[in-house]
Amino acid sequence: MTIPGWLPVRPDLAAHAPYGAPQLDVPVRLNTNENPYPPSPRLVRAITDAVNGVAATLNRYPDREAFALRADLAGYLGHGLGPEQVWAANGSNEIIQQLLQAFGGPGRTAIGFEPSYSMHPIIARATGTGWISGSRDTDFGLDPGRAVTAIREHQPDVVFLTSPNNPTGTALPPGVIEAVCQAAPGMVVVDEAYAEFARDPAATALRLLPRYRRLVVARTMSKAFALAGARLGYLAADPAVISALLLVRLPYHLSAVTQAVARAAVAHAEELLATVAAIRCERDSLVAWLRGQGLAVADSDANFALFGEFADRHAVWQALLTAGVLVRETGPPGWLRVSIGTPEEVAAFRSALARVLAADLAGAAGPATGSLR
Repeated sequence: MTIPGWLPVRPDLAAHAPYGAPQLDVPVRLNTNENPYPPSPRLVRAITDAVNGVAATLNRYPDREAFALRADLAGYLGHGLGPEQVWAANGSNEIIQQLLQAFGGPGRTAIGFEPSYSMHPIIARATGTGWISGSRDTDFGLDPGRAVTAIREHQPDVVFLTSPNNPTGTALPPGVIEAVCQAAPGMVVVDEAYAEFARDPAATALRLLPRYRRLVVARTMSKAFALAGARLGYLAADPAVISALLLVRLPYHLSAVTQAVARAAVAHAEELLATVAAIRCERDSLVAWLRGQGLAVADSDANFALFGEFADRHAVWQALLTAGVLVRETGPPGWLRVSIGTPEEVAAFRSALARVLAADLAGAAGPATGSLR
């Protein structure tokens, strides 16, 4: 998409392309880290009943503060959190946008350690926040000394840490997060969109909230909760942080339908999260298989795996697509990311990739650098 010269778009936006993962109609879609298991008939009925319950009141605005939903989310998160410490929005991307509107903006900066979630710098740019690109280690981890050095050098107003990280799947040890919280002059946002898939969910940054008042932990219902279509993200933080977000949130930003669907889902959290163990098991099996093919694979605590390295990753991506399997061309050059699907979908991916590797695409598949363990 090209912005025509006659349109007075902000100069800092005009040269950029919008975010967008390919949405293609193929038999096996493993490119957007969705939970492959749809809601059960029981949950569909519960969601339908919840929506029916608010349908007759849609002529009225919804609860502007979404207080009942926030109470439900606080109960789900635990760690002694109350509804005044939880905030919800339309997906975790709106959470990030509100945080940057409140704590970033013109004349302020945010830092992230890349490769990481591509929407962080995109939303920073959209809010007029300067973006500083920090770097991760060669195994995609983050040395606390490296992070602290970058923070002391740049003095950012907002620090983004993603754990488990996207697109690598790498989880951060709690010590790294603590070191960053101690060094950061402003806000620290830990993006935990994939927290439920982690090998040690208890290592969440939620437990650090009582010690660091400028720490924010962001979550989503799009991944483990299998509600990508509902668009519900949320965060936990000091109540003063939520008060600041009220300054930038749009009025009635969460519809009554969204709130009803999310509350029904939280009420059935045990059922929804029952698929997480199966996805973890499938992930670990796939990582082992990929390494058995001589590929390098980043350690993953998420519902996807980053694998490579390829001399021409686009050729590999295209060959998989031709075979009916859509993965994501993202991350460092030479790498691809595959979401964990159902066993049948993962089997189709393995079969397609095995054929691609055997053909070698006339040299497109370069030598692996060794497993990242």
